[in-house]
Amino acid sequence: MESILRTEKLTKVYPNGLKALDEVDLEIRRGEIFALLGPNGAGKTTLIGAVCGLVRVTGGTITAFGQDLYHHWRSARRRIGLVPQELGFDMFDTVQRQVAYSRGLFGCAPDPDRIEEVLRSLSLWDKRKEQIRALSGGMKRRVLIAKALSHDPELLFLDEPTAGVDVELRRDMWRQIAALRERGTTVILTTHYIEEAEEMADRVGVIDKGRLLLVDEKDAMMARMGRTEARFQLAAPLAEVPPSLFAYPLHLEDDGMTLAYRGGDGTGKGRAEVAALAQALAQQGIAYTAIDQKASSLEDIFVGLVEEGAA
Repeated sequence: MESILRTEKLTKVYPNGLKALDEVDLEIRRGEIFALLGPNGAGKTTLIGAVCGLVRVTGGTITAFGQDLYHHWRSARRRIGLVPQELGFDMFDTVQRQVAYSRGLFGCAPDPDRIEEVLRSLSLWDKRKEQIRALSGGMKRRVLIAKALSHDPELLFLDEPTAGVDVELRRDMWRQIAALRERGTTVILTTHYIEEAEEMADRVGVIDKGRLLLVDEKDAMMARMGRTEARFQLAAPLAEVPPSLFAYPLHLEDDGMTLAYRGGDGTGKGRAEVAALAQALAQQGIAYTAIDQKASSLEDIFVGLVEEGAA
């Protein structure tokens, strides 16, 4: 698939010595939704700022649309949209004027029909004449997205786009992001709601302390790194795991009252082993009163990667 953005050895070191980006190599494919995950201070916003011209990097290169971003910044930036974390607009202006103004900032001719289309797609048309200060937090967030879409970018950055909005608005925004991808827009999303990445992303990257720990297809990552966890609540405590069960990845918890399993992968191996383990317990007369079983989520994988990187 064609590359729309590439960074090579991208580095940012602040005057106080903080290394916000540590030789980041990243390639974004045209038309995909890419989720960049990381804890606070991991370097997500710095990376976005570097591509959008808001942060001057210390080293490395950025190639966007086949051109070196440093030498072709103006033409490339015209094709990039950004929805920042912070609300930044004239609170006393109306929704429609603010969105139209953003289109003009990128050198685009006035197009009332396109502005109407954007506002309607984000359920903002009925609010078009209202001052932004009168809107709810979720609606203000939608205005930020409308401003970013006003000049029809090919590459769109969404930096925590659903922060501070309720579940209903969040899911509505998910639908809007999916619709953008259908139109051919490439979307790079940062989020603290890992369920968003699990819901929407084609690929996922994990960044921590300025280092890119992993980039992979979401489904492949889940299959390779996913695990099954099961806890058997025993009818009577065990002093130790019976030798006949040493083939399974087991340990005892709760003073021997819980037999815990964690193993398998994202292919279903873990579920099969849990079923076999239940049969083995019955055959050996080890009674249990309940089984609590779950598969690893993307959040489990993310937390494990960050903890491993911090070790």
